[in-house]
Amino acid sequence: MGDQDEVSEKGAGALTIPSLRWGEPPEGPVLVLLDQTRLPAEEVELVCTDVPALVQAIRTLAVRGAPLLGIAGAYGVALAAARGFDVEEAVEALAQARPTAVNLGYGVRRAAAVYRAAFAGGGAPAGAAAALAEARAVHAEDIEASTRMAQHGLALLGELLPGGGHRILTHCNTGALVSGGEGTALAVALAAHRSGELRRLWVDETRPLLQGARLTAYEAARTGMAYTVLSDGAAGSLFAGGEVDAVLIGADRIAADGSVANKVGSYPLAVLARYHHVPFVVVAPTSTVDLETEEGADIEVEQRPGQEVTEFSLPFVQGPGAEAGTGIPVAPLGAQAYNPAFDVTPPELVTAIVTEAGVVSPVTRDGLAEVCSTSRWSKSRSGNGMMAE
Repeated sequence: MGDQDEVSEKGAGALTIPSLRWGEPPEGPVLVLLDQTRLPAEEVELVCTDVPALVQAIRTLAVRGAPLLGIAGAYGVALAAARGFDVEEAVEALAQARPTAVNLGYGVRRAAAVYRAAFAGGGAPAGAAAALAEARAVHAEDIEASTRMAQHGLALLGELLPGGGHRILTHCNTGALVSGGEGTALAVALAAHRSGELRRLWVDETRPLLQGARLTAYEAARTGMAYTVLSDGAAGSLFAGGEVDAVLIGADRIAADGSVANKVGSYPLAVLARYHHVPFVVVAPTSTVDLETEEGADIEVEQRPGQEVTEFSLPFVQGPGAEAGTGIPVAPLGAQAYNPAFDVTPPELVTAIVTEAGVVSPVTRDGLAEVCSTSRWSKSRSGNGMMAE
């Protein structure tokens, strides 16, 4: 437990509570999450004592973000093993919790592979210890990856936009809340802020669940970045007014051809950026690249409940008798809703993909495969489909 607390603190950044940590109270191991559905109103920890609770937390977005889902998936396997639950059943449930986020399956498979190997040689205690050690390794690697992505991303901004004073537009949330470290795209913006090169962070609200307004603004405020929240539909006027120097987003899955699945609303930003000659940069670890998915059309896009669109969700409603998840209707009763969690941006609209192993620009199939082959993730003991030994 002591080692894990140390890992979490290193990656906590400006967060008061780590986004995820392993705990070992007397009653047994637990996975403790910062409940992101309750931010920014209150910082509440959600304690998962079994895999069904973790799966529920993943599906309700209490824990979210590609890299953090990989970490959570690995710890989920360790939790099942440590508490004596059916590990194979846990692996299946975790891997299917959210279909688009490739990191989730990546973390699950890594922990499951070492569990099976250790179990075969030393039984359940050895398997549980091995799974926990692997989860901690995934966690530590993500912290390192976050640091490297920030360095590579800041250098790229310097090349694309010499002179500093960057005005960066971001979408969804890509900071410490989605990572063991300081994040992906927001970690680059934070590096620019620390070096005195960030003039303004434009924060898309990110409908329908407002991850930008609720979470990115929360992180920006804590780190002292100059930021402004805008409705998603207002981005076009910013571009037209020459107020955006670069777009930085994360990714939940990157196909072999460089197509990028990210929070819905990312693709329109890429089109706007291309029309206005603004760099559109994706920041993601190589664990988010899935070379077995050939192209963007092959990416399974998660469809979420329509009520997220037809209601304004109030996850932290206060007052006697109030229940979490209460929503205010904003559409007629019975209205149908289209609610894809992600959209897919083709590689020709992406200026660069920044990974911990380097920058891919222009974005090509060969360039992406090359940077993945040089990453330490590719040498992991199991990895996702593209990197399995």
